[in-house]
Amino acid sequence: MTPAMLEKAASGAVDAGATHVEFREGLAEKLPVDDSWADVVISNGVINLCPDKMAAFREIHRVLKPGGKMQIGDIIVQTEVPPAAKEDIDLWTG
Repeated sequence: MTPAMLEKAASGAVDAGATHVEFREGLAEKLPVDDSWADVVISNGVINLCPDKMAAFREIHRVLKPGGKMQIGDIIVQTEVPPAAKEDIDLWTG
């Protein structure tokens, strides 16, 4: 997250009255939390942006409490998508 994104997220939490959240700057491949810290890890497009996806998954495993859950809303590929597929909007929309 950029500083602007962190500020926007914090502002949104205040606006929503959410007092049980905190925001930390860090990388998905090296999360700034202790082992077995999270009950749930949610990714909505983040893992797809990580150059080292396996490192991100190792971090998820490290930070989840035993019995913890992960929710992923990413499109993950291990090989480059061909240009023709990138340009075909019908492949990317419902």
